Formats: sequence, C-alpha cells, structure tokens
Amino acid sequence: MGIHNLAKLIADQAPTAIKEGEMANYFGRKIAVDASMSIYQFLIAVRQHGENLTNDSGETTSHLMGMFYRTIRMIENGIKPVYVFDGKPPQMKSKELEKRLERRTEAVAEMSKAADAGDEEAFDKFARRTVKVTREHNEDCKRLLKLMGVPYVDAPTEAEAQCAALVKQGKVYGVGTEDMDALTFGADVLVRHLTFSEARKMPIREYSLTKVLQGLGINFVEFTDLCILLGCDYCDSIKGIGQKRALDLIKQHRSIENILKNIDTKKYGVPDDWAYEQARQLFKEPDVLPADATDLKWIEPDEEGLVVYMVNEKGFS
Repeated sequence: MGIHNLAKLIADQAPTAIKEGEMANYFGRKIAVDASMSIYQFLIAVRQHGENLTNDSGETTSHLMGMFYRTIRMIENGIKPVYVFDGKPPQMKSKELEKRLERRTEAVAEMSKAADAGDEEAFDKFARRTVKVTREHNEDCKRLLKLMGVPYVDAPTEAEAQCAALVKQGKVYGVGTEDMDALTFGADVLVRHLTFSEARKMPIREYSLTKVLQGLGINFVEFTDLCILLGCDYCDSIKGIGQKRALDLIKQHRSIENILKNIDTKKYGVPDDWAYEQARQLFKEPDVLPADATDLKWIEPDEEGLVVYMVNEKGFS
C-alpha cells in the first residue's frame, strides 16, 4: 500500500515538489528499482485473454517479458537500473499481509462467480486482484538480470527501505517505485511510472523530498509522523482523520504524542495499543545493507546465455 493518499496530498499542498518528464531525461542516471513492484505490474499488465502469458510447459512468462523489454527500454535511454528484491517482511507488516490475503481470497471467489456467469470483464478484473509475486518469479527475474549484465540487490527486509538507503549512500540518483513510502524511508528522489509510463501513456513523475518538506512546511521527523497518520503498512491509523486534517494537526502540534493530547478521542478513534512509535522507529532505522555490502556493476550481457534461457528454456521466440 505504501502511504495512503500521500501522492494526492503532495499534489494538492506541495505541487512544486513534482516534476513530470520522460525516460530520456534520466540519461546517465543510476536508479534503484523496486523489483517486486515491477514484477507485480508486469504480471497484471502483460496478459492475453485475461490470463498471464505462459509457455508450452504452462509456466508463467509475463514477468520475464515485462522485465526483459522494460529493462532494455531503460538501458536504451541511458539509465543504469539496479533492481532491489524484497527480503523477509518486518513482523509489523503481518496485519497488512493478512488483509492482502483476505482480499485475494475474496477475489478468487468473485472470479469463480464471474466465470459461472460468463462475465469476461469481471473475471479479468478479479483475476488481477489475485496476482501475487512468488519466490519463483523473483528467481526467474534474478537469473534474467544476471544474464543481461544488470545488478540486483537482495534486501534484508523491505525493498523500498533498501532503495532509499542506496540513495542516501550516494550509490544511485533515485528510487523507481510506485510506493510513496520510499520518501518516508528518506530517499530524496522518488520516480514513479518509470517501468510502465509508455505502455499506459503516463508521464514519469519525479518527487523531491526536500521540496515536499518545504511545500508542506514541516521537517522530516514531522513528515514521518504525518505518513503514519495518513496510513502505512506497519500500524493502523486514527479513524476519521483525512489527509488535509492530518497535515493541519502535524503543523499545529508537531508530533503524534502532542496530537493525542489535544484531539477528542471520542470523535477520532485511536487504535488500541497503537504501535506508532515502533512504526516511526522502523522508518527511521530500517534493516538495510550497509554501503560496503553492495557493489553495483553493470557488465556486458551474455547474449548466448540469454538465448538459451529465454528461447530454449522459457519458450520465447
């Protein structure tokens, strides 16, 4: 989910923090790309007759198709991508993962109803909601990237946190993801729509954290509390507080602790045993690899190996 409604809040309250452009604007830039988010997009977008692409053996190949051609497109535009794969999710994310599982289970039931009714449009809509990136998808893509000469990093936990760390360590220019929490993890540059802008005819949007803070009139510590108020993956949020109200409260009281002292808790439902302090700490000091543990090298592709893998093993033409 990332941070609920953060993109809209920034567009409304700090529009100068966003600039739109095209892929060619990033010529010569190194970008850390959230691999799981990209693979998820490919599994949803690269489809035929409402189903994922498969080879003669019945193996899904949508993720490989997307990863192969989108990576080539980035490289053709002078971008040096490094893909970052999710590790083990933090314990604090367990509730969010349970919700996602429930939504997928509900979607499977709706798919079955749509199939019985012969409603192809509804079937396709619910089929997309059942998509889940698996370990096999990740391993397929890692092998492909290795053959393409493109580096990848296995994050200890959250990919967005590791991507943000690479920015802060000066190893890459920005983070390529749709999840706005890359900003909450401290990445100064977030690039959205990078892996699908052309396919969906959407401009690439670059967010500057420095300009976001200036536009909202808050500092980074306050921004972290704002993101928790808006709703993140690690804890519930206060019921009844929308994005504008959340910003107003932060600007007035400057911390969640002070907000809790000053709001009507009967009007606004504060979660029981609210773990906002743990969420704040997770954003502040996430589990990431240190700078000396990531040696990013872009090398010549193994063309022969690529043909063997993609054509002979995976059934591409």
